Amino acid sequence: MKIKEVIVVEGRDDTAAIKRAVNADTIETGGSAIHTWTIEKIRLAQQKRGVIIFTDPDYQGERIRKIISKAVPGCKHAFITQENGTKKGDIGVENASPEVIIQALSEVRTEMAETAGEITADDMLAHGLTSGPTSKERRIKLGEKLGIGYANAKQMLQRLNAFQIKRDEFEAAMNAIDKERD
Repeated sequence: MKIKEVIVVEGRDDTAAIKRAVNADTIETGGSAIHTWTIEKIRLAQQKRGVIIFTDPDYQGERIRKIISKAVPGCKHAFITQENGTKKGDIGVENASPEVIIQALSEVRTEMAETAGEITADDMLAHGLTSGPTSKERRIKLGEKLGIGYANAKQMLQRLNAFQIKRDEFEAAMNAIDKERD
């Protein structure tokens, strides 16, 4: 499987895992201290071929994703779950199987600039995604179902709208989560 876009990953081990799964070019950030020349490389790749941000499903990975998204708008995003990216207590793209990586790359989402989305804070509250004993677990499941990764409540609302998740897609995912619980 050949990927047209350049995939942005955190390090060499992530690049190796991507290359085991697909034929693709990568840019490595070298961790969370992203240099301006790395951002410029990503910006150029976005202009020429498009970019898929594929960072680890942890705090640092999300931090890197936000830095790049802010500096280079319009990137696509691929996500894996912590479960699919964990091996012997280590979390990262490098631990994901080729099948998991291919699945994540087949479900990329494009983040749009600030948009007034269909999903509101009231929707989040009504579906138990904020301020409740199971809200974190429900956001994890929602992120998995929609392929947008885990986020806290505020970030999840922003992500739902930035990735232009439609109300019917949101409702279907929440209904599926509720059926699994029953």
